[in-house]
Amino acid sequence: MSHIHEKPGWPNLKWNAAKLSPLLADVRHRQGRLLGRLEGLGFRFRAEASLKTLTADLIRSSAIEGELLDAAQVRSSIARRLVV
Repeated sequence: MSHIHEKPGWPNLKWNAAKLSPLLADVRHRQGRLLGRLEGLGFRFRAEASLKTLTADLIRSSAIEGELLDAAQVRSSIARRLVV
């Protein structure tokens, strides 16, 4: 599986809106349901879920650029900024 920036024609990509729209609508619906469930679990759990998600996203994004980050350090840095 290649990354989007490795596709031919990057960054001038083309897509089929008729095929993509239903998929995006489904993802958005599922996202809304998940956020609704998180609301019921309280602030502490939501904060932990956000921290985990942000950490994973940052590590993956950096890996695309060829930079490998230490997960514990990334988590600690994000946690400090979330508290401020």
